[in-house]
Amino acid sequence: MTGIHKVGIVGAGQMGAGIAEVCARASLDVLVCETDPERVDAARSRVSGSLGRALRKGKLTHEIHDRAIAHLDYTDDLAGMADRDLVIEAVVEDHHEKAELFAALDKVVRSDALLASNTSSIAIINLGMATGRADRVVGVHFFNPVPVMPLVEIVTSLKTSPETVETITDFVASALGKQVITSTDRAGFVVNALLVPYLLSAIRMLESGFASARDIDAGMRLGCAHPMGPLELVDLIGLDTTAAIAESMYEEFKEPHLAPPALLLRMVKAQQLGRKSGRGFFEYA
Repeated sequence: MTGIHKVGIVGAGQMGAGIAEVCARASLDVLVCETDPERVDAARSRVSGSLGRALRKGKLTHEIHDRAIAHLDYTDDLAGMADRDLVIEAVVEDHHEKAELFAALDKVVRSDALLASNTSSIAIINLGMATGRADRVVGVHFFNPVPVMPLVEIVTSLKTSPETVETITDFVASALGKQVITSTDRAGFVVNALLVPYLLSAIRMLESGFASARDIDAGMRLGCAHPMGPLELVDLIGLDTTAAIAESMYEEFKEPHLAPPALLLRMVKAQQLGRKSGRGFFEYA
């Protein structure tokens, strides 16, 4: 069994809140940090609300629900991470913001603790080299919605030590009960390297007038047995997140098909971000 018992989560948006929830369900000591004090209450509501919905739907017992709530705490002070065995970063998909956060965490968190990023595309070596412990920095890419999706990608940089990989893999598989796949430190890792070009192709098809959004999605659902169409999936992921992943992949590989389409960038500019904003390629109540 892993030696990780105290987990810190920095950033409690959709992904960070989900990671905090699965860790709390596993009876780990979880501290959630939002450095903006106004977001702390929102973080608490997001996690407790998700646990409450799972309870009402019969997916959690009252005992597991109450135990998870008891294992969660919240702070607006990064110094609270000092005693954590593992800190998982889940802030916005921006290289500079993540690197600055890792540099700050390196000064706060115990020297023997692990630092992990939930990034979906940013190079782990860049985050590791922002610290003095690149051997103890690793990618742990969860998928949305975290409590439901069974997969986690473990991403190792050139500096990540075998001991770190062994510890984090054991933690994710044994403590959290997730399925693990491993990837080298290339933009997009395994899943997004395959998925994002497909999503961008669907956006370009819509942009060119080749077919409507509903017909594109119906074609992939009904013709390929996909659970949802590509444009609906972009709405779920978030158009801003999709654009950020595409930009990271294009920056690394310089392949034209990886560049975010003009339509995607304009929709992001217009704050039509998908489900989280109420409108993307489709509208949501």
